[in-house]
Amino acid sequence: MKRIASAFFLICLTLSLGAQDGIKVNFKGSNPTVTDFVCAAFPSLNHEDEDESGDRPWRALEIAMTRHSKGQPQEDGVTLTIDSKNGYILYERVGEEYGDYISRLEVCYWNESDGKHKLIAFNNMASYMEGRPCMTETSDIYFFRYNNATKRMEGCDAPGFEVDYSCNYELPRSGKDIITTKWNDDGTIKQTVLKWDGKQFNE
Repeated sequence: MKRIASAFFLICLTLSLGAQDGIKVNFKGSNPTVTDFVCAAFPSLNHEDEDESGDRPWRALEIAMTRHSKGQPQEDGVTLTIDSKNGYILYERVGEEYGDYISRLEVCYWNESDGKHKLIAFNNMASYMEGRPCMTETSDIYFFRYNNATKRMEGCDAPGFEVDYSCNYELPRSGKDIITTKWNDDGTIKQTVLKWDGKQFNE
C-alpha cells in the first residue's frame, strides 16, 4: 500500500513538474542553501502529505521554519536545527500526549560528482515510539535533483536503492552516507549503510 502511495506521489509530482519544467529554486548569492530547497518544495510536499487523520508533518516543519525566520520561540516540545554549512535540517517534536513518541523530519542535500546537479532528500521515516520505528500513512522519503544551470529541481526515484517501509532512515549531518535501521521480530536490530558515490547510494 505504501509503495503504491509513494509511486502515485511521484507520478503526480512528475506530471505537475513537467508542465512547468520543474520547481524553481529562488535564492540569494551564488548557490542555494538547504533552506532554499525546503522552501521551494513545501507546496508539493504539503499537498501530498495529508492523510485521513489530517497529519501534515511537512506543514509542521514549514511553521517551525517560519517561526525561526521571525525570531519567534518554537511550540512546546519542538526543536529545529538548521545547519546551513552542512546542508542539513532536523525538526523534532516530543509528543507527551502520545507517550514516548518523537516525531522527526530531516532534509539533506549532496553535491553530485558531475558538478552540475545536487540531490536533495526529504525524510519522514525517522520517527520513534518507545524506541522503535513509528510509521504513518505520510511516512516516506522523497528525493529531488537540482540542476545548477536551470536553477530548478525535479522529483526522482530513490537513487540506487528501494525504500524499505519497515526501516528508519537517518540522513547525514556529517559525512555523506544514509543509515537504515530495522527492528526484527526477534528483537534484533539490523543497520545498513547506504554509501554515497557521487551519483547514487550503494548498499
